Amino acid sequence: MNNGTAQTGTTIPGYVAGTWAIDPVHSNVGFAVRHMMVSKVRGRFVRFTGQVVTASRLSDSSVFAEIDMASVDTGTEQRDNDLLSSNFFEVEKYPTMTYRSTGLRVDGEELILDGDLTLKGITRLVPLAVEINGVTNDPNVGTVAGFTATGSLNRRDFGVDFDAPLRGGGAVVADTINIELEIEAALQPDDDLSRP
Repeated sequence: MNNGTAQTGTTIPGYVAGTWAIDPVHSNVGFAVRHMMVSKVRGRFVRFTGQVVTASRLSDSSVFAEIDMASVDTGTEQRDNDLLSSNFFEVEKYPTMTYRSTGLRVDGEELILDGDLTLKGITRLVPLAVEINGVTNDPNVGTVAGFTATGSLNRRDFGVDFDAPLRGGGAVVADTINIELEIEAALQPDDDLSRP
């Protein structure tokens, strides 16, 4: 175990360099969007895989994740089916969404993960603000770490152009989508010195 050090000298207690597998059972890939200009609807994707590689120098670390778009869940079947259709995600043609990091940096008090999000065949840079919640030992799994990440994107940048304007202005579905991630990842056996 060692302390990860960014180029700014930021240290993270309990930092471990290695390869981590994202645990979908104990993670949440969520989003929120304003509806009718007055409330927020939240949803999540149930099926996803991913890997985090923490390097000896924090800024050299990387993340990759793939999300099954058909696993969207907003708690309402009719709305989920609409999201799967050509109005929104067009899942039959574009079954997955991916995120591949391009860099990790410190911006003031924040740790920022830069990365390329690919949705509906379109790739755009989407930065995420990351909070490292800690590292601990799970007796069943070994070393695990927790992360919170937030960000936002404009759905129209990814060809999600559904438009239903309101009489008084605004739209039924806002353009800005807020990203809300809670991630737990397990250090892989070859890197986990806590395993017997």
